[in-house]
Amino acid sequence: MIYHLFELLKAYDIPGQGLFTYLSFRAMLTSVTAILISIFAGGRIIRVLQRHQIGETIRDLGLEGQMQKKGTPTMGGIIILLATVVPVLLFADLTNIYTQLLLVTTLWCGALGFADDYIKVFKHDKEGLHPKAKLLGQITLGFIIGLAVCFSNDIVVREKVPVEASPAHFIAQGENEGLDIDSERIVDSEVGQKMENVIKSTKTTIPFVKDHEFDYKVLSPFKGRMGWYSKWAIYVLMIIVVITACSNGTNLTDGMDGLAAGTTAIVGVVIGILAWLSGNLLNSDYLHIMYIPGSGEIAVFMSAFVGALLGFLWYNSYPAQVFMGDTGSLAIGGIVGVSAVLIRKELMLPILCGIFLVESLSVIIQRFYFKYTKHKYGEGRRVFKMTPLHHHYQKEGIPALFSKPVRAIPESKIVARFWMVGIVLAVATLALLKVR
Repeated sequence: MIYHLFELLKAYDIPGQGLFTYLSFRAMLTSVTAILISIFAGGRIIRVLQRHQIGETIRDLGLEGQMQKKGTPTMGGIIILLATVVPVLLFADLTNIYTQLLLVTTLWCGALGFADDYIKVFKHDKEGLHPKAKLLGQITLGFIIGLAVCFSNDIVVREKVPVEASPAHFIAQGENEGLDIDSERIVDSEVGQKMENVIKSTKTTIPFVKDHEFDYKVLSPFKGRMGWYSKWAIYVLMIIVVITACSNGTNLTDGMDGLAAGTTAIVGVVIGILAWLSGNLLNSDYLHIMYIPGSGEIAVFMSAFVGALLGFLWYNSYPAQVFMGDTGSLAIGGIVGVSAVLIRKELMLPILCGIFLVESLSVIIQRFYFKYTKHKYGEGRRVFKMTPLHHHYQKEGIPALFSKPVRAIPESKIVARFWMVGIVLAVATLALLKVR
């Protein structure tokens, strides 16, 4: 809103007004605002949750320090949602399609998680929202995002640029003419060429291949018109899978104080950087990655998102004063999935979100192996001491694949180590932009 207010007052030449045209300045504003909202509003929200006795129900699984968490306020994801949405409404470009889709995602997944938490807390149903209803909600969101990517004329990518229309050529020409080139304000129209290469595309970014690009049309078994419909159908299906997987992956990771919030904040920083690079004509040209007009606003959104998570960690770090619940975990996973799809980096998520992937795989492997051994031997056996994976390290016992007992690791140390792994994966993801 403040951004649009300054846009309306452009003609009056108000001092400092130009700052609001810079993505970097607005990103810093949203981040700081989100942190402050999380810290100051978070304390009040926690007191309200405590007053209404909205506490976590804990099952005794034999984990160290587990029962001490009983009664800790849950549904703290409300703090994350509030601290993300408010700064975005203040400082982001609300006419931007990417901002709109991420706001829809935040509220949609937040509402889905809130319904799940509400049933658990107020209806005293440990199962919460039925898994099929939750899955349907995630698939529906993925379908909506997929349709927007397919049919919105505001969601396009730019193919390789002719030499005479490239940013480098434009800058060289400007410098020769003594012009002051501002990289944050360069847009397509300023290149002085018709943007004939801006198209609707099913291309995405993938590491380890030439040009870092993959087109979903190669998966289509058809040619011609049927091939066109088929490639978009495959792309939409992939978008649904990515969003659903990310939302559920963060939900499974949310099991220790600060684990989900910390690892997601690391992921959010990388997505914000990639969004800023993809939405900047000069940087995308220099790095040889696809230019996505307007996607720079995603960096503003992700700055608010990361700020909200950092502010939430003020209360959620060990020992936690509040848990995010499904209200937060489903929402932050949905935001990660949708933002990655919008900047065409969804195929890099297995690396960037390696923590979420391994957590999800541990649950799948455990269940499959238990059912397989129960059918074969009449007795179910386990690969891990407990899943998701972070609980495997927290629990005393002998893993199925080893003969010696393994000691439990303190919760705070497990979380710190997972953060370190997340940082390594984040750096690796960024480094892959230059590996061909």
